[in-house]
Amino acid sequence: MADKVKFELEFPVKASPGMLFPFLSTPGGLSEWFCDDVNSRGELFTFFWDGAEESANMIKKKKDSFIQFRWMDDVEDGNKNYFEFKIIVDELTHDVSLIVTDHVIEEEVEESKRLWESQIHDLLHTIGS
Repeated sequence: MADKVKFELEFPVKASPGMLFPFLSTPGGLSEWFCDDVNSRGELFTFFWDGAEESANMIKKKKDSFIQFRWMDDVEDGNKNYFEFKIIVDELTHDVSLIVTDHVIEEEVEESKRLWESQIHDLLHTIGS
């Protein structure tokens, strides 16, 4: 399998971390914008899109701060790739930003960035930001 490259995207968000975090970390919140439906059993999340499904392990989480997932394909391949949602609050302005980190094969970086931009646009619309 080809090596994956890491990229990050930053999005300004007009919402508090406490309001935003459930949309990033719960099945109900994720199914509002990320996919059609989500099931979870402990740390295993199964995401459903148009009849397809993929599972990911939630590998790290800090309430109102960040959540990190690793796709089961990456777990099975023994690599450390992940995707992460991190909430940053500027100390001076108190502006909130969402940082999305992902790992994809190099040829898919631009397409993945466009997909994340579309997905986060849906999230911001959902939360009224």
